[in-house]
Amino acid sequence: MESLKQTYKINALPDEVFNSITNPVAIELWSGYPANIQPVPGTEFELWEGDISGKIIDVEPNKKLIQEWYFGDQNEQSLVSIYLRQKGNSTVVELEHVNIPDEEFENIKEGWSKYFWGAIQEFFK
Repeated sequence: MESLKQTYKINALPDEVFNSITNPVAIELWSGYPANIQPVPGTEFELWEGDISGKIIDVEPNKKLIQEWYFGDQNEQSLVSIYLRQKGNSTVVELEHVNIPDEEFENIKEGWSKYFWGAIQEFFK
């Protein structure tokens, strides 16, 4: 199993970034796919037409989102921790994704940087 840590800078305030990763309408705007998600611990979510699904573990609005993730047909859960911190008029995002199967690591790494945070960075340009 692999772990991934990444840091991103988003040209938006933490409340805008938090909304962009927890509001189904906002997610569809930057991803192009419908989303089923509520930022409520214990609720299940689904992104990218079910390619990613899991459960919300912990939420601190505009600061923290912790999720259990399943990627495609992955049977073992992985844990995603997203922390948001304001820096000026921007947000620093700290991502930690642990328990990634070795064979999925490169796909998940690219997915985060290109299709998730990369798309959000473009959305807020």
